Amino acid sequence: MKTVIVTGPGTTGIKEVPTPSAGPRDVLVRMRASGICGSDGYYVSIGGIPPRQGETPLGHEGAGEVVEVGSEVAGIAVGDHVVINPIAPDSGMIGSGGPQGTLSEYLLVENAVLGTSLAIIPDEVPFDVAALNEPMAVARHAVNRTGVRPGDKVVVFGAGPIGLGATIGFKLSGAASVVVVDLLPSRLEKALAVGADAVINSAEEDVATRLTELHGAGVTAFGKPRAGTDVYLDAAGAPIVLQTALANAKQHATICVVAVHKKPVEVDFGAILDAEVNIVTSMGYPTEIFEVTKEIADHWEKFAVIISDRFAFEDAERALETAATPGAADKVVVTIP
Repeated sequence: MKTVIVTGPGTTGIKEVPTPSAGPRDVLVRMRASGICGSDGYYVSIGGIPPRQGETPLGHEGAGEVVEVGSEVAGIAVGDHVVINPIAPDSGMIGSGGPQGTLSEYLLVENAVLGTSLAIIPDEVPFDVAALNEPMAVARHAVNRTGVRPGDKVVVFGAGPIGLGATIGFKLSGAASVVVVDLLPSRLEKALAVGADAVINSAEEDVATRLTELHGAGVTAFGKPRAGTDVYLDAAGAPIVLQTALANAKQHATICVVAVHKKPVEVDFGAILDAEVNIVTSMGYPTEIFEVTKEIADHWEKFAVIISDRFAFEDAERALETAATPGAADKVVVTIP
């Protein structure tokens, strides 16, 4: 079979490797789609991950069809459409230093347990949309970390894949209003398409003024005027986002950071003390990897909006280049015949 690997700093290749076979406790999946994550571009840039540096398999956002089932595996049948938990294998994380990646024609799910290492997704969900399961689990964990309650007013900064996934998650959690902030009109259009109640173009509008118009007025503990927003989500990773959130947060508002900040962000806690804000962070998906699967199944048309570019497997290297090029694409998915 063919698999996509890092061959050196900044270089990738498609390599022929033996097709695995399922043992008694394993499941063999014919991969049908794999999303490209920002971490894939990072692994390419550094030449892979030890001990497989120079030959690191890529891809951890996978969906496919079961073609072999071990005799001791329960609840899974040949022909099932499945999504993969990349952090489950004992042999190493799929596509992140382990011996396999989802950018492959086949993937061996070792010691397969339904609901732990893979989950079945309805056949009507397109494989490219199903492949969003892993990043949407990241988004769902961020939503869960905010403690959002029905009726809350939410603002999401950043209309990339995680921000859009979180927008869907907030609405499914009962948020009364979800406002999305971004600089790009095309991304804001997607935000409305997935269910945002309103959008703000921060290049053209004053965010604080618009949030107060949309969410009403709030105050700090000492009565200083603030926006009436209950939850702020940073899915953008720009210092101005946290500065804006902290400057506008009312008393007991929650600010959650799911974006990766590559440089330290200075925070003046003295200036925000009377807001008594709750600051939380969100990393990965401790329990959400398959919590989000049913949401995708039930609302796959909305999640499909998140995909910006699709590439065939033979163009996987170009897909990686496109995903790593700033501004070239939002969410790239490789489809595998």
